[in-house]
Amino acid sequence: MAGDQQFRNARNRTYLARDFDAFRADLLRYSRTYFGDKIQDFSEASVGGLFLDMAATVADSMSFYMDHQFKELGWSTAIEIENISRMLQEAGVKTSGASPSSVTVTIYVEVPAKLVGENYVPDPDTLPRVLQNTILASSSGISFTTTEEVNFAEIDRLGNLRATYVVGDVNASNNPTSFILKRDVVCTSGNITTETFTIGSSPAPFFTLTLGNSDVSEILNVVDAEGNQYYEVQTLSQDTVFKTFPNLSSDSEEVPRSIEVISAPRRFATISAPATRTTSLQFGGGSALTTEDDAIPDPETLAIPLYGTTTLSRFSLDPNSLLQTKTLGVLPSSTTLSVTYRHGGGLNHNVASRTIRAVQLLRIQFPDATTSSVAALVRSSIDVKNDLPARGGDNAPSLEQLRSQIPSARNRQDRIVTREDLIARVYTLPSKLGRVYRTGIRPNPNNPLSSLLYICTKDNNGYLITATDTLKKNLRTYLNEFRLVSDAIDILDAKIINFRVRFSIIVNPNANKPLVLQNVINDLANILKVDNFQIDQPILISDIQSAIINNTGVLSLVDLKIENVSVTAQGRSYSVNSMNVNQSTVRGAVYGPPGSIFELKYPSYDIIGSAL
Repeated sequence: MAGDQQFRNARNRTYLARDFDAFRADLLRYSRTYFGDKIQDFSEASVGGLFLDMAATVADSMSFYMDHQFKELGWSTAIEIENISRMLQEAGVKTSGASPSSVTVTIYVEVPAKLVGENYVPDPDTLPRVLQNTILASSSGISFTTTEEVNFAEIDRLGNLRATYVVGDVNASNNPTSFILKRDVVCTSGNITTETFTIGSSPAPFFTLTLGNSDVSEILNVVDAEGNQYYEVQTLSQDTVFKTFPNLSSDSEEVPRSIEVISAPRRFATISAPATRTTSLQFGGGSALTTEDDAIPDPETLAIPLYGTTTLSRFSLDPNSLLQTKTLGVLPSSTTLSVTYRHGGGLNHNVASRTIRAVQLLRIQFPDATTSSVAALVRSSIDVKNDLPARGGDNAPSLEQLRSQIPSARNRQDRIVTREDLIARVYTLPSKLGRVYRTGIRPNPNNPLSSLLYICTKDNNGYLITATDTLKKNLRTYLNEFRLVSDAIDILDAKIINFRVRFSIIVNPNANKPLVLQNVINDLANILKVDNFQIDQPILISDIQSAIINNTGVLSLVDLKIENVSVTAQGRSYSVNSMNVNQSTVRGAVYGPPGSIFELKYPSYDIIGSAL
């Protein structure tokens, strides 16, 4: 027996077979080698053939499913939508269905005129407010909803109406009897729906609610019966959110809203199912009955009190008691949740210009002094029009499109570590909180853990200006939530350096001198426009020379000078920053001071050329 066991262990086995034929061939070879004296018939109709086929079938099936499960572990080879959905969720990819489109719509309204002093102006007692969520419609039947309120009575810091207006009707004396006002508002396609959910007294921790409509693009509001607001977060571990409010400072025109960070004990995360394109809301597991100061359960409440005795019997402990924590959000219970959301979208939502002309549902308010008859006339005069086509609508992403997002999402980080992270995060600041046009980063020579962040913005005319204090505060609040604890970021104003270009060229005698000169000026204005400059980017003299010489009709460049211009010149205002161009020119490049940006402010006046 011992010899048979030793012989049996010494038998050669291979593990290279992967399919039915290979498994059957290995089994046949093995059987003929070691059991040839017991059975010799392995034909398909024999019992031996039956055993070989059965064993090869089992091995082939096991090999197939093993290969399949191994492929399902990788995002590039997985084919089961459940596994791809899990990988998307683990990578933090927010999946959604069809995307809505957005468009700027102009709202027109006609109001009576009123004589104020010696001038006729729109009657302030009749100026309406078109409220948020007013529903418009295109000629193809696509609904668009206003995303903000349009207040026709709003004035700027100089006391002038923000709305643009023209004379409507006039009387026999040619005096205005009405004015037509217009204001722009951003609208988003899709429908808005509100669903209610009844929550019992003992809901399961981290339970989910699935919304009834597919292709949900935005959760607008979640509130319970007691009026408690629930905020959407990326993950339930995120306990703060950004909240914006109107900016009442003097720079409200440049920065309409301010930002602050608020605590979000009641929060939820959204989970989308790519297969059904439905969206679920997942809530936390903490109890709302615990005290506000308890971030985690008090271990004392789980201990066994000893009253006058030193012995105790065995007892059972529920580990779930330690999970009753607010660190992952409060669990709603014994209440009713109202969820308002926007859904719908697709390529057909990208409607053409001037096709949004109807008002499906008008939400409007008038001042108390407005009479009902005047309010009815103003209401009936409202008209809408989109001068630009709607953009952004798209069909639901395919499985392959979702799969391709996984590797980049895994490398993405919600914190500022590198220089590129900081620049990208600055440019993601919502535009209503102030628009950072250019940003540049320099190391702080006095602190190795600090960075100098230079920023600038644009005014209403498109000229570079220093950022307002409100914009800097908003940016500070925004970046503070993403920076590392040991890092410091100093936000500074970029120095705006205005300059002019003087040149002289020799033109081909057969060419039209004024035309050639104008072509050169146009080319220089194109390459020197502020959109082509970054903070700390120098002016390359060779680029200017090439733009001049490569123009048709130019024989040679006689003279080229770059001059700094500041404060005022010929009635035009410039930046107060000045520099010596000759001293700042190194190896054919003009370098500005640290944290500066060049701007050719008035191309029509600051490019001065002559042709010989």
